[in-house]
Amino acid sequence: MNVLVISAHPAPESLCHTLQESVVKVLNQAGHTLRHHDLYLEQFDPVFTSFERLNHTGPAEVKLQQFPELRPYVENLQWCEALVLVYPTWWSGQPAILKGWFDRILMSGVAWVLPEGVARISPALTNVRKLVVVTTHGSSKLVNAIEGEGGKRTAFRSVRLMFHPRARSTWLAFYGVDHSSENARTRFIRRVERKIVRALG
Repeated sequence: MNVLVISAHPAPESLCHTLQESVVKVLNQAGHTLRHHDLYLEQFDPVFTSFERLNHTGPAEVKLQQFPELRPYVENLQWCEALVLVYPTWWSGQPAILKGWFDRILMSGVAWVLPEGVARISPALTNVRKLVVVTTHGSSKLVNAIEGEGGKRTAFRSVRLMFHPRARSTWLAFYGVDHSSENARTRFIRRVERKIVRALG
C-alpha cells in the first residue's frame, strides 16, 4: 500500500518524534511503500495567504504555479492510499503547522471540487481509503472528552470527508502524557506499532 506519513513536532527528543520513527519503521518492515514529510524539519510554511484566499475555489494549478513548494505535498497526497498523521494535541487541536498544511494543501481541485450550480463540495481524494491519527495529549481522556476532542473532529469529520466515501479511520491517542511513566510511553509505542500494521493491512 502507498502510505503518506505527515508528522508535526518541533522537538527531536519528544514522544511524538519517537512515534513517527516507529511508524515509519514498522510500515517499511510490513512492505508498504512510504513517503514521509516532517513538517518542522522541512520548515513548511503554514500561513494561508491572501492570494490563496482570493483564489480559494480556483484551479489548483494556478496556486501551485504561485507556490511551487506546495507541489510535492499535493502530489504525494494524490499518490497515497493511506494517510498517517503523527502530532501532539495542543489546545485541543492540531499544531498550527499541521492545521496550516490542511489549509494550504487540501485545496480546491486537490481535496475537493465544487461543481457549478451545486452548493455542496464533493471529495476529490478518493484514492485515500485509510486515515490513521497518532497523537498525544497532555491532559486526561476525561478532560479531552469534556472539551469535545476538537482535533479528532477536525481529522475525522472534516479531513476524512475529502477521501473515499468508505475510507476507514483509526484513532491512536496517548492521554496524560505530561505525567506518564517511561513504561507507559513504551507500552503506547508498542501498541501503535501493532495497531497501525493491523489498520493498514
